Amino acid sequence: MHAPTSTRITRAFDRLKQEGARGLIAYVTAGDPTPGDTVRIVRALEQGGVDIVELGVPFSDPIADGPVIQQASERSLRAGTTLKTVLQNLRELRRESEIPVVIFSYLNPILRYGFEKFAVDAAEAGADGALLTDLDVEAAGPYLAEMRQRGLDAIFLVSQTTAEERVRLLSQSSSGFVYLVSRAGVTGVREALSDQLIPLVQRVRAATPLPIAVGFGLSTPEHMAALAPHADAAVVGSAIVRLIAEHGGRPDLEEKLRAFAAELKSGLVMPAVAFGPGGPAR
Repeated sequence: MHAPTSTRITRAFDRLKQEGARGLIAYVTAGDPTPGDTVRIVRALEQGGVDIVELGVPFSDPIADGPVIQQASERSLRAGTTLKTVLQNLRELRRESEIPVVIFSYLNPILRYGFEKFAVDAAEAGADGALLTDLDVEAAGPYLAEMRQRGLDAIFLVSQTTAEERVRLLSQSSSGFVYLVSRAGVTGVREALSDQLIPLVQRVRAATPLPIAVGFGLSTPEHMAALAPHADAAVVGSAIVRLIAEHGGRPDLEEKLRAFAAELKSGLVMPAVAFGPGGPAR
């Protein structure tokens, strides 16, 4: 059930494989601190070495998010951000960048917008895929049909508590990449990687040829280096959103984001021979 056509996401992973590198995926809450800041924030991260961006749709009840991203959603909603605003931000970004973009949202805003309208408008705006954190894969048929029809990747989350049969279903229903949740709980910076993470990567690797991205709790070059031998990409969210909260509205925001992205990316460069069995994107 993978997407029938190549997207910017698949091409990014192909490029990373050729370079012998792992990908850096950055999450940002669109509209934080204001909708007018989103494009310059994404561009600064891209200039720092980010390979793919998750553009978060702010939501009033973000149950999977820790306090840093919850507060970013609150700031964004106060600034008037809606799903339409996020798609408009993406249209503006596409005037100057071809970085792959995943719309990251809870189900409710997309359901209210309508699956068909969302897929049509997201594709027109320049999105490459979407990840709906609380969409049950068993109920995802209508959503997947609309996404596939527009050549958009549909990405699903796999966690340490996901049963083996469901790991296969989630992996088979995903396209672009599979997103692994590195530990139980909500988003937020952690000190170290969970010792359950590598076995989870191996389980998913056995179920799919898709690239594997790992997120939740990653925030340092040391995290990147520890993850690099095992996964194809690292997702960093809360640490970036916190930086935006600390420097939003200040002239050094873009410089701080570029430098932080470059620091993270430095931990993800690997010799091509380091790719393990099953390899990265192929």
